[in-house]
Amino acid sequence: MEIDNETTAIIDLAAIDQLVTHHLDFLGIHPEVRGGITFIDPERMSTLHEDWMQEPGPTDVLSFPIDQITLPKAGSISETGFLGDIVICPDFLLSQMREAGRTLQQECEYLVTHGILHLLGLDHQEPDEHDEMFTLTDTLLRDWHSQ
Repeated sequence: MEIDNETTAIIDLAAIDQLVTHHLDFLGIHPEVRGGITFIDPERMSTLHEDWMQEPGPTDVLSFPIDQITLPKAGSISETGFLGDIVICPDFLLSQMREAGRTLQQECEYLVTHGILHLLGLDHQEPDEHDEMFTLTDTLLRDWHSQ
């Protein structure tokens, strides 16, 4: 994944890259799958949020899947292609960081994980989808931090 920080927020991009590699390996995503993660300012996030979600103002994270790559069955590897793009707005994260008791780096790791799962077709609109997505988020992050 290409990772870029267009903000002044101090984010360990090497750690984010390692996190992404861990998650994609854990999930059985083909090692040649490509995508991007960009940390952006509130103004750009507001524009994307309004253009794509028809909602005003910035948000924490948006995911834009491209090739509709989905989670493979256990023991399989996904197709290759372009997974999509994730954009995260660090300036928007302060209140949710405090509420969750996470640092900026931890919150970014959480949102990258969340964004990856959205790129793979998971959602959290319905209660059963919500449970599946957030259980998998917790599993990925727990495994990542146990290394």
